[in-house]
Amino acid sequence: MADLALLEDLQQALLRRDRVFRDRTDLLAESDEWLISRFRLPRAILLALCQQFSQLLERSTKRTSAVPVHTQVLSTIGFLATGTFQREIGDRSGISQPTVSRIMPHVLHAIISLTSQYITFPNTAAERTKIMTDFYNIAGFPSVIGAVDCTHVALKAPTADEFAFVNRKGYHSINVQVICDAHLILLNVVANRPGGTHDSFIVQNSIVGLRLQQSAAGEGWLIGDRGYALKSWLMTPVANPVSQKELNYNRAHERTRSTVERAIGLLKARWLCLSGRGGILQYKPDKVCYIVKACSVLHNIAIKNGIPLDEMPIQEDRHMAEGFDPMPNAVAVQLRAGIIERF
Repeated sequence: MADLALLEDLQQALLRRDRVFRDRTDLLAESDEWLISRFRLPRAILLALCQQFSQLLERSTKRTSAVPVHTQVLSTIGFLATGTFQREIGDRSGISQPTVSRIMPHVLHAIISLTSQYITFPNTAAERTKIMTDFYNIAGFPSVIGAVDCTHVALKAPTADEFAFVNRKGYHSINVQVICDAHLILLNVVANRPGGTHDSFIVQNSIVGLRLQQSAAGEGWLIGDRGYALKSWLMTPVANPVSQKELNYNRAHERTRSTVERAIGLLKARWLCLSGRGGILQYKPDKVCYIVKACSVLHNIAIKNGIPLDEMPIQEDRHMAEGFDPMPNAVAVQLRAGIIERF
């Protein structure tokens, strides 16, 4: 009986074991070089983000050790930068994997709240003129107010509408539309379309696309690859160039449009969770969309502050679907012909 009583006491003691808190290393005490290699941003910017997010992330708790704001921010940004498992992120920050999972949505929301400050499509004539001039200086292509392309971010097969998320390459994804300027700054990001959605459909039904359709090319035009349909507000390459002018037009078009490929490559190289290098994102589509939006804001913060990146840009497979508007309207054809004459 005494032995049974002892075993019972031991079992109860295990159940009543005091909660153990891990030591939380002050990662912000590390050098800027170390921080950039792991979080893509230097100390000054990380501290500024922590300060901006303090009211959103500081929460009262009955526990003896609440998770500090800087630990929440660094854990989330560390995941975005590496795409590694939450358990490894938690081990680095001194918190558990369930805690990482719990705090991440709050930090993503805080980052996304900065969207209007860092991701803006040109609204004034002066802003449009600046962007047009920067693009023109690349290869002489006129009136470009943004280069557009789409990229796929892989995710696990969703439980609802699974087939809609299967892209043309056969895996599940979110099809993300990116519009950038000549300096690889993101001007607009659409991150809410399943992988099976056609690129041309996304741009025509996006806020920017609808706005440009109403302006009838008065604001300038986007520039996109042959996966898009030719529009008066979206210039595409000539499918089968025969004259020297058409060849010159296509060369200038490609040099100018390649900025968006570089922007996407840099986005995915800086925030490896989008690249699939650490495995596909094991989240529902809506959370993957939040992750893409947060990475886009952080991309622009890094670009605007001249933060270096040692990683090589991600090179994507440029397998493109043809635009599904085989009969472009006469206005679009005439506008493109006018540009071709300039070359």
